[in-house]
Amino acid sequence: MDKQNSNATRRMPWVAIGVTASVVVLFGLLVMMMPKGFKATHEEIGTGKPALVFVYDPNLSVSNSQTEQMNEARAHLGDEVLFLLARVGTPEGQHLIAKHRAGSAELLLFDPSGSLIKRQFAVKGANELIQWLK
Repeated sequence: MDKQNSNATRRMPWVAIGVTASVVVLFGLLVMMMPKGFKATHEEIGTGKPALVFVYDPNLSVSNSQTEQMNEARAHLGDEVLFLLARVGTPEGQHLIAKHRAGSAELLLFDPSGSLIKRQFAVKGANELIQWLK
């Protein structure tokens, strides 16, 4: 009996280490799979890349749907296009919204020089966004 207890005692730290390592790996994979956030600053508009700005209103369910579609389009386009948010209720968001007379849940497309060239209300699917941005 004494030998069995000592074997069980020796295995317990390895089990704990294995469980901990598994949890850490799983957490790491989940973090890597999470969509990248969107910048809510606008100083990059006009710096040589087209910029898609979405007027994000947290009170509208369409806002979450549109950001999901933007994430999917960004996965295909990579760094070719800037994907930004103008958050309703924040000073920087309100400034851009007022400057361009934008409404909640509106998409604004800026050319590489920073000129507003297209606008449309959400929701625009990922494929539509990709075509819109080309």
